[in-house]
Amino acid sequence: MNGFSTEEDSRDGGAGAPGFGHICCLVDDGERCNRPAGNASFSKRIQKSISQKKLKLETDKNVRHLYICDFHKSFIQSVRNKRKRKGSDDDGGDSPDHDAESPEVDLFQLQVNTLRRYKRHFKLQTRPGLNKAQLAETISRHFRTIPVNEKETLAYFIYMVKNEKMRHDQKSDSNIH
Repeated sequence: MNGFSTEEDSRDGGAGAPGFGHICCLVDDGERCNRPAGNASFSKRIQKSISQKKLKLETDKNVRHLYICDFHKSFIQSVRNKRKRKGSDDDGGDSPDHDAESPEVDLFQLQVNTLRRYKRHFKLQTRPGLNKAQLAETISRHFRTIPVNEKETLAYFIYMVKNEKMRHDQKSDSNIH
């Protein structure tokens, strides 16, 4: 706190980039995790879902950050996804359009300006002054609600790639003559 870093600060991560030099802040079943932390944070919402699932995960009270390792991040995501699938009322059953193993998109990897542009584009209502983690969490909730027809999207993507390639080939051919 006096401006000098201690051995504990360097071990648990002092100031700097998110997750850089940090050790995971979680205590798993009474044992402190020693994996390197990524840039995912252990938000209040995640803490609440963990406590509801009665998992034995908590933050180490001696650590001044909330960054967690990739192992715990994927573990928490899998627990949250399982809960959503079981309780989902609009589950499409065995429909190919509803993929039970839909990938989770980590929007925390995006820059704050990109998150703000997404928020502005979709006119999302949020309270002012959100930090990056809160903004990413809000946008992630919205992103998961957007319906996507995979077959139609892939067909359109392939169509556009082929047509763009053809346009590109025509441009390069016209430059030759």
